[in-house]
Amino acid sequence: MNMNENTKKIILIAEDEDTNLVVLKTMLRRFDDITIIHAYNGKEALSIVESQPDVYLVLMDLKMPVMDGFEATRNIKKIKPQLPVIAVTAFAMTGDEQRALGAGCDAYIAKPINRNQLYELLSNFGLKKIEN
Repeated sequence: MNMNENTKKIILIAEDEDTNLVVLKTMLRRFDDITIIHAYNGKEALSIVESQPDVYLVLMDLKMPVMDGFEATRNIKKIKPQLPVIAVTAFAMTGDEQRALGAGCDAYIAKPINRNQLYELLSNFGLKKIEN
């Protein structure tokens, strides 16, 4: 594993529920050369994206306090249209995926998270899983 911090990809997890954050962090341990940063709401996520130019990808919960993931994604895409945002949400109702994609999310995954689906999505965005 390359320990050079400059080569690590920064993954921002925007999630207000600690349990879901732990699950995501645990799943992301399977990826090499990443650094995880966390926001408890959409406003914090937007602020981090504005202040951290090296954020590589955002895992965005859609239902959060202060500013929800839909609004946060719309605002993030205004300033960084190329930054991948993946909606990670318990909103698994008809139309929610379209609503997330309409807000600017590049992909959508429903909770409870299917580990293999998440790994496939992340590898599509250039993250490399550690092989065992």
